[in-house]
Amino acid sequence: MAIFKLIHLLSVVVWIGGMFFAYTVLRPSAAEVLQAPERLQLWDKVFCRFFNWVWIAAFLTLVSGLYMIYQYGGVRFVPHYVHLMLLLGIVMLLVFVYVFFVQYVRFHLAVAAKDWPKAGAILATIRKLVASNLLIGTMTFCVAVLGASF
Repeated sequence: MAIFKLIHLLSVVVWIGGMFFAYTVLRPSAAEVLQAPERLQLWDKVFCRFFNWVWIAAFLTLVSGLYMIYQYGGVRFVPHYVHLMLLLGIVMLLVFVYVFFVQYVRFHLAVAAKDWPKAGAILATIRKLVASNLLIGTMTFCVAVLGASF
């Protein structure tokens, strides 16, 4: 089971760490030095690459987590904090799916059409959703670390 825990943790690091970097470092830096067209094109490329990693990380996190639950005998036999982790993880996944299939598709099309005002508005929505997912991911991490002690 140790290998599944390692896969689980590494996947979480990729997903949450990527959101943290994008939100707290890349976003303000790009806003300082790039004009809207270049900044929006940069984000389109960043999302294209990062979302590929998020799909992999989300899949591995879900599969490894469910496998570890299975190893404990099923959801009835895991501690309550694991239920909360699973719930928060599913919420994160749903937010990501919405960002990818609804917001990012619209954003990508707006950038391709050079509709900078529309792309900027969509990017602002994506930013808020990423902030929400970063908060949920951080809470999930805290539940994982502190859960057994309660």
